[in-house]
Amino acid sequence: MVQNIIYDELAEFLASLGPEKVLAYKPSEKKQQRFSELLGLQETRDLTLAEKMEMEHFFTLERIIRIAKAHALTLLAHEPLHS
Repeated sequence: MVQNIIYDELAEFLASLGPEKVLAYKPSEKKQQRFSELLGLQETRDLTLAEKMEMEHFFTLERIIRIAKAHALTLLAHEPLHS
């Protein structure tokens, strides 16, 4: 899928900018709470279209971050050891 290739390229680019920073990245507490809230709402009722789109954005960003972290680990594994 073309969209996935674009996400992969973006993730690879982000990882190349600073592997250590990519690995240390975590969403803010506010974003984590919102995601948990949406998950809870999803269990009790149908999400609105806006809420569904918001969830999709969370999932897309999570995918990009996971791929970026995998690329970052690969980059760090292939770095020469510093003396």
